[in-house]
Amino acid sequence: MASYAPCGIAEPVDLELVFAADGSGSIDDDELLLQRQGYADALLDRRVLDAVASGRWGKIAVSYIEWGDETSQHTIVDWREISGPDDALAFGESLLSAPRAAWGYNSISEAIAYSTDKILTNGYEGARMVIDVSGDGPQIGGRPIDWARDRAVDAGITINALAVKSRGGGHRGPGNIPLEMHYRLDVIGGLGAFVMVADEATPFADVLLAKIIREIADARPTGAGRDVTGIGNAAPAAQYATNVITCGTEIYERVGTDPGCKRPEMPATGAENPQGHQRP
Repeated sequence: MASYAPCGIAEPVDLELVFAADGSGSIDDDELLLQRQGYADALLDRRVLDAVASGRWGKIAVSYIEWGDETSQHTIVDWREISGPDDALAFGESLLSAPRAAWGYNSISEAIAYSTDKILTNGYEGARMVIDVSGDGPQIGGRPIDWARDRAVDAGITINALAVKSRGGGHRGPGNIPLEMHYRLDVIGGLGAFVMVADEATPFADVLLAKIIREIADARPTGAGRDVTGIGNAAPAAQYATNVITCGTEIYERVGTDPGCKRPEMPATGAENPQGHQRP
């Protein structure tokens, strides 16, 4: 059970973490169950629980959402405190028993916006705040991805991503760039942000476990390093210190303090930006 905190006083935790998992039409029921099982198993892993216990408060707050198109973002398991195996087991049981809710295709921007709102309106005060996005396809609909990412970063949140690539490379990003580069250019942001890739050589469950351990064990500040959460100002990270950044094999000029890279132009129509997706 969650620890008691007086009304109006936020409960302190080491990390506020939203798992924002792809529940769109490209994920069939078997894949959705496999995906949920991966998160449930990861939270029960001894290495994850040890990372949780190593924090100042010895507990984190976790919520799990699934997302589809721009009108489809759903809280599958609302905020729970995780401080030991009983908490993790209860979270996993709730996750695996919940019905499917998301539909349509691939508004990563609205998933980030929804996750940001969940963090900013919950009853916790985390030393760190992270949105963990996983998906097998590119941004398609909804508000601009740059807006959603920068809004989260400005609020003190770091966005990490897991790109899930199927046989043959799977879906690609705008301009036919690899999906993981699209996530690196457009999706992730904030201090310490990173992308990991799951494919045939690196199974989803293994990569997910490594990603969650990294997110929980990392003691660095999140977001833009601003005094948003009352924790204290952080020194600018190295990623803000230069005017250029290497993305793949190309070097792009930075735009302001944007922690990402200059993105390729996305065509208004065509395979990379399909129009008129309907609910299944």
